[in-house]
Amino acid sequence: MYAKRFLEWIGFKEKLHSIIHKPPFVSERELWWASLGENIGAEINGKSYKFSRPVITLRKLANGFYIVIPVTSQVHHGTWYVNFKQRGLEMSACLHQVRSIDYRRLLSYLGQLDDPDFNQVKEGFLRLCQ
Repeated sequence: MYAKRFLEWIGFKEKLHSIIHKPPFVSERELWWASLGENIGAEINGKSYKFSRPVITLRKLANGFYIVIPVTSQVHHGTWYVNFKQRGLEMSACLHQVRSIDYRRLLSYLGQLDDPDFNQVKEGFLRLCQ
């Protein structure tokens, strides 16, 4: 087990919270780097000093508030994951880690999923929720 960086995350989270700018234009099926933080137990963590990882925008809820699905470059199999390729790289959408986030967690745009891949992710998530 490795040491958790909770205090470091709290400091970075304060910086994110204090950011004042307009929410970026975000659409469903886009991939973004997002600061997800240092989390508890099996919850997915962000990486690097920005505590970030790629996320898929599943739905825009309100101005600057989104439902996202974290993504990993480690390919997983099972009902909790949907695999897809982005720029030739195999990735897995972690359906069981879905969460809502504020726009200030979004760091940079990575691209967009093709319609078939995004539909697969949405259908996988809906199946998981049944």
